[in-house]
Amino acid sequence: MSLPEEFLELAQRVNNWGRWGPDDEIGTLNLITPDLVRSAASLVKSGRRISLAIPLSEEGPQTGAVPGRINPERTMTQVNQPVGDPSQIRVSDDAVRMGLQAATHWDSLAHVSYDGRMYNGFPPESIDESGATRCGIDKVRTLVGRGVLLDVARARGVDRVEGAIPLTGDDLDAAAEFARVTVGPGDIVLIRTGQMQLFKEGDRRGYVAPAPGPAMKAAAWFRERDVAAVATDNMTFEVFPGERKDCILPVHLLNLVEMGLTQGQNFDLEELSEDCAADGAYEFLLEASPLPFVRGVGSPVNPVAIK
Repeated sequence: MSLPEEFLELAQRVNNWGRWGPDDEIGTLNLITPDLVRSAASLVKSGRRISLAIPLSEEGPQTGAVPGRINPERTMTQVNQPVGDPSQIRVSDDAVRMGLQAATHWDSLAHVSYDGRMYNGFPPESIDESGATRCGIDKVRTLVGRGVLLDVARARGVDRVEGAIPLTGDDLDAAAEFARVTVGPGDIVLIRTGQMQLFKEGDRRGYVAPAPGPAMKAAAWFRERDVAAVATDNMTFEVFPGERKDCILPVHLLNLVEMGLTQGQNFDLEELSEDCAADGAYEFLLEASPLPFVRGVGSPVNPVAIK
């Protein structure tokens, strides 16, 4: 089945291939300049720090729907093991096994491909059993800048946007107007729908679907504003089930393949929402650097909003 014309037109409109040179592997993260980071640092007033990560545990959001994407399994490898004289130092160690996209995470630009296309024209064959030789998450050395919360749920006057509601550019504009912020080049946008509430209540399957999220046309909104990265508080990033049956996860394809836009999922934005509503400040310094897994196609992250 060929991709719909609507998708192909959007793909052409948002495409960033070659914009930062033929060897570029980080896409829109190039938009985060030192000047923008300095400006973002000036947003820190109180020093409050809010983690946006969900706990790393076997009670994570994965339900087995994606093969190999397992919740973190942590085991002890040493328990009070003496080193030399047992009356002196003893050591406890542990290890973890998990899918790198299992919890709060960023997708690398190598996460998806389609029709022989991967970001910046690199061949999908650059991903093999060893991982991503191009566009791996290790190429993202840092991800720090101005974070902006677009609280779609609060802007609509609801605790949670219910159902598989596609969020359009109009929805994002309304949330930005509600927050009295202007989204611009190099921003890291966080989109809150309230879907995370289901996970925190223990309804893992309800959390997965149905879920509100960015619509296919929202990719054009991200491109027009030159957003550097974007994350949502759901499992699939985009609306799920999707808007069309003839195009699976189209926002993934537009963001990661065509635009080179780093995207994140499973961000817990509930405490941040309360904090932003309390002080009226929906912009902040965000430190959200991924773990540098060599050739990884994704990475867990503990994003911290600093206000």
